[in-house]
Amino acid sequence: MRIQTEPIGSIPRPVELILGIKANAAGQLNDKDLQHLYDSAVSETIKNLEATGSPVISDGEQTKPSFVTYPIQGMKQLSPDGVVIPFADGHSRQLPKLTKGPFRYQTYADSYLKKAKQLTSLPVKQAVISSSALSLLYPSEGIDGYSREEFIKDLINEAEADIRRSLDSGAYKVQIDFTEARLSLKLDPSGNLLQSFIDLNNAVISRFSEEERKKIGVHSCPGGDHDSTHSADISYNSLLPLLFQLKAGNFYLEYAGEKNKVQVLNAIKYNMKPGQRIFLGVTNVINPRVETAEEIRDIILQAAETIPVDQLGTTDDCGFSPFADDTSTSRDIAFAKIKARIDGTKMAEEVMNKKTAFFQS
Repeated sequence: MRIQTEPIGSIPRPVELILGIKANAAGQLNDKDLQHLYDSAVSETIKNLEATGSPVISDGEQTKPSFVTYPIQGMKQLSPDGVVIPFADGHSRQLPKLTKGPFRYQTYADSYLKKAKQLTSLPVKQAVISSSALSLLYPSEGIDGYSREEFIKDLINEAEADIRRSLDSGAYKVQIDFTEARLSLKLDPSGNLLQSFIDLNNAVISRFSEEERKKIGVHSCPGGDHDSTHSADISYNSLLPLLFQLKAGNFYLEYAGEKNKVQVLNAIKYNMKPGQRIFLGVTNVINPRVETAEEIRDIILQAAETIPVDQLGTTDDCGFSPFADDTSTSRDIAFAKIKARIDGTKMAEEVMNKKTAFFQS
């Protein structure tokens, strides 16, 4: 019996990289020297992930400006006054706004994947942003000469290409970051906004075969930025009936940070569908305390009493630093938490295998 375990994506950037990005933006560091910092950060991140014993690697999103905006970095037809996302601690993030069509990605995620695969022999997972998140770039007032319908058509085509290019480049899994799912229920408790997001993402996922969808996953969490969240007060009972409508094979769910874990497990059991693998977050990325492997083992064993083991996996609650300027968590803490997840998952496997052997003897 084996329990799959995977990272979510982002790892805190080295301090020298964060300073280098700021210096480059101020004209104090040239692009070549910045690229050297990027390359060093990716190489070091992959080595450290390998050292944790992780069976699946990511590049830690070291070279993404953020998990949301990588496809539009460098795009000219943007203004800064887009949708504002408020967090519980009072800080906010603001998306840009599209000013002109057509909409085309400037960067596809396979560019990160290809570089990472050159640095490791282990399977590499690639995170991509959801089409629903990028749909927020289109302004409510519309764009002259470029209708929302035209934008959505272009967006679906680009989102499909982003996933397909990563699959074609050998991604172990492609994870769609859908952190706005829970937030949508805060903005619209009726669920209509979330349903529109589900429909949009399914329009993309439905373009892939059943076999391809087994390698496609969806990540949902209440946001994790500067040790704060944007929608942790929204219940899984409201989210999961719609979330599990998505035609993906894998779901990566924040769990360690939940207060009522039994309620969450029951909501998952009631709403999950056959063929869907549920990766539970067993490390709380916004809590600086490093979990012990034994604590994680016990969390998994409790979950296995409710969720079928052949549909259970483990992960981290969210990415550790989804935005490039987030320094709230140190790299050492992030890697220690990941190692605890790896070790705790192995310990849970051993307990389950011993139980199986006992009952078969």
